[in-house]
Amino acid sequence: MHDASKGINVLGKLYEKQECSAARALEIVGERWSLLILRDAMFKHCTRFSEFERSLEVAPNILSKRLDGFVEEGIMEAGAGGDRQYHLTPKGLGLKPVVMALTAWGDEWLGQGPAQFHHVGCGGTAQVELRCETCGEALSAADVAARPAPGFVPRRQGRRAKGR
Repeated sequence: MHDASKGINVLGKLYEKQECSAARALEIVGERWSLLILRDAMFKHCTRFSEFERSLEVAPNILSKRLDGFVEEGIMEAGAGGDRQYHLTPKGLGLKPVVMALTAWGDEWLGQGPAQFHHVGCGGTAQVELRCETCGEALSAADVAARPAPGFVPRRQGRRAKGR
């Protein structure tokens, strides 16, 4: 797993001064090729090293480093034996809406891509949407703001408090 105190992560660069879950996530999945590897595992059902390599045309050393990092972080599990298979864990599958949202943004602002996501059950179009947990209202990006999470203590503040 990711251990900031040991400096272990896929990206090789920590955002130590960032008090942000997005920054911590980018330490794991923000490196070049990472999201495309996950996309291919999620939507092209790639599991073998050779399938990822062929699909992405990525250098084997880069692919190996990313896959090993995903295994270390618990995003993927490596298959037993020498067949170099990789399967998404529930933690990895939790990134599916992230890939879908990034794809939707690209479709809207950079031009329609080749993929359309669909509901396996009925065939309807699947989409990621913003919705209020309390009232159920569909939200636009302008309707959403951030505030401190309940009980959140900044790392710097927490360290000072412990040192007193």
